[in-house]
Amino acid sequence: MKKHPEILVINPGSTSTKLGYFTGTRPEEIKSVNHLTDAKWNTLTEELQFEIRLRETEIFVRHRKPDIIMARGGLLKPLPSGVYVINNKMLDDLKRSPMKHASNSAAPIAKMISDKLGVPAYIADPVTVDELDDIARFSGHPLFQRKSVFHALNHKAVARTYARQKGKNYEDLNLIVVHMGGGISIGAHKKGKVVDVNQALDGEGPFSPERSGTLPAGDLVRTAFSGKFTRAQMLEMITGKGGVKAYTNTADIKEILEKNNPEQVKTVDAMIYQIAKYVGEMIIVFKGNVDAILLTGGLAKSGYIINNLKSYLSFLNLDIRVFPGENELEALAFNGTLLWNGQIDAKIYK
Repeated sequence: MKKHPEILVINPGSTSTKLGYFTGTRPEEIKSVNHLTDAKWNTLTEELQFEIRLRETEIFVRHRKPDIIMARGGLLKPLPSGVYVINNKMLDDLKRSPMKHASNSAAPIAKMISDKLGVPAYIADPVTVDELDDIARFSGHPLFQRKSVFHALNHKAVARTYARQKGKNYEDLNLIVVHMGGGISIGAHKKGKVVDVNQALDGEGPFSPERSGTLPAGDLVRTAFSGKFTRAQMLEMITGKGGVKAYTNTADIKEILEKNNPEQVKTVDAMIYQIAKYVGEMIIVFKGNVDAILLTGGLAKSGYIINNLKSYLSFLNLDIRVFPGENELEALAFNGTLLWNGQIDAKIYK
């Protein structure tokens, strides 16, 4: 068996489909299909969007024969960190998932192509990885349990990368990982497990470019029952049309900073302020015993955001490292290589 497998990586996002072809962890070709070039994209049904993503993936892999396929994990039931075989149970759960996200299409696309090519397909560290401490599940009312929904794939990859750079094991470190993208998740990685993290999809945390994060609960309830908004509009207010977008009518942080409109920049400053506050919460989880803070995601490419965030955090005298970008394609290829070489075992989704 060859040491370095050829790996097809599939990562659908809300407005793009990112594809990668790797030899081991070395990228041979990366392609990002921007679906917003089609003005009708957001009006298409989920089925039509799926067909477009599938066709783009088939075109990308045409004339190639990967050894394995690695896909982004979708909104599955809570499960431990790891690599999972894509099976019918997983596909059925994704189809029935009450939470909708583009990542739900990754496993079905991977399975269709794997069946056609006769190669195995897997996911790794889906967003529903759940390692929360029991005490972190309390919300304040028994009807509402805190849930673990976050950017687990990039969190884990960045944390392991930092550990390797330091010549240490991920399982021996206490890390705070801050993923900043369309959504923002801040996790406490305690000796290899994310024991606390904000529910970054539609639940809590700092507001982000398009998500509202934690809102005043009483005001939210009163607004929901005011008769002015439908259920769908309320959910959009929280995810998709919330956060910076709600204040400025755009989720493009780069554009806001380039135009330098004072009121719009103030909104970005408020987002940074909230991120810093939630980092402070995670420091409490460790009772101050933190080895490093890792800043990652697409927004970590912004010098403005990183510098202003560091201005809040520098007094802590902690190692603050920046890993710009989402790194999700690379993380999937890395997990696929570990699996191929027998360094980890695939788990069965049940």
